[in-house]
Amino acid sequence: MAALAEGAVDAKQMAVASQWQLLWWAFKRHRLAMVGLVVVVALYIVAAIPGFFAVNDPARQNARAAFHPPQTIHFFDTDEGFAFRPYFHPYALRRDPVSLAAVYVEDTSRKIPLEIFGKGYEYNLFGLFPTDRHMFASSDARQPLFLLGADRLGRCVYSRIMQGAQISLSLGLVGVFLSLTIGVVLGGISGYFGGRLDFGIQRVIEFILSLPSIPIWLALAAAMPQDWPATTQYFMITVILSLTGWAQLARVVRGRFLSLRTEEFVVAARLDGASEGRVIFRHMLPSFMSHIIASITLAIPAMILAETSLSFLGLGLQPPTISWGVLLREAQNIRSIATAPWLFAPGAAVVVAVMALNFLGDGLRDAADPYNK
Repeated sequence: MAALAEGAVDAKQMAVASQWQLLWWAFKRHRLAMVGLVVVVALYIVAAIPGFFAVNDPARQNARAAFHPPQTIHFFDTDEGFAFRPYFHPYALRRDPVSLAAVYVEDTSRKIPLEIFGKGYEYNLFGLFPTDRHMFASSDARQPLFLLGADRLGRCVYSRIMQGAQISLSLGLVGVFLSLTIGVVLGGISGYFGGRLDFGIQRVIEFILSLPSIPIWLALAAAMPQDWPATTQYFMITVILSLTGWAQLARVVRGRFLSLRTEEFVVAARLDGASEGRVIFRHMLPSFMSHIIASITLAIPAMILAETSLSFLGLGLQPPTISWGVLLREAQNIRSIATAPWLFAPGAAVVVAVMALNFLGDGLRDAADPYNK
């Protein structure tokens, strides 16, 4: 492999290395994939504890902060020397004398200090432990920081993006897990046993693959009652995305099982008296687990985009549930485009997450390819 040619790993290490070690050595050569890995880990840390990274209560409305513009954090205070002292300037609401429109004017004469690991609104850490500590918080509760501005109801866009990461990113993981389970089970049965089972499962897969994804998503999502609670909506959207996403993976798994079931190590395991389950899960699946992991990583962005699209169209998750797709619905009118472009910030979060996951998936796929040099 190329790692050996570069001198990063000697021949002795290569000879005794496990499949996962070889995969990691090959993966580290892919720089964009390493960047994607760092970004993905950071995103899922945010999704695990969004309240810690938020600066304001994402559900709190403030009528006097409607369409509040983004504020800048100043990290160094030069008035009393060059000191690291984060602060921001508050904005005052004024009335334009000509158009009578409400405008926000930055008051540079005032400085509101920011507290690192300061106290703010109360939330549950990991959903279990109540706390009010945040990565940073305004020292004056009457002067909130709107890092990415506010929406039409005066809610902090940045804090809502942090909270929305939990739903959007976890839905992708849960949906891919369900698709993986269905795809591996049905694809494995089809490829390992063959015969009528293979024929029947392949016809079902062909039928699902022939259906256009977006109309099916729209039809199934529109059939959900709008008065369901947020948790039920979340579960049903996950199921909808999973039911249409397992077929392609099942075909890949079937092809791998067809090629492996006549290999010598599989025949030897059968002759040794191993059960069918042990042959499948102990010998066959681990031999192409790296390919499955790469497929999962590339499928998560598709799930995130699907949820975002459904929620944006009003057929997915509904307020007060916070997801990136729900947040993007705020940017559907002309006023948002003209006067509050920061409402498109959730779209930037979707782009960053999808690109990072795609870079990570490409790196895993290249590392798992034995013919990639």
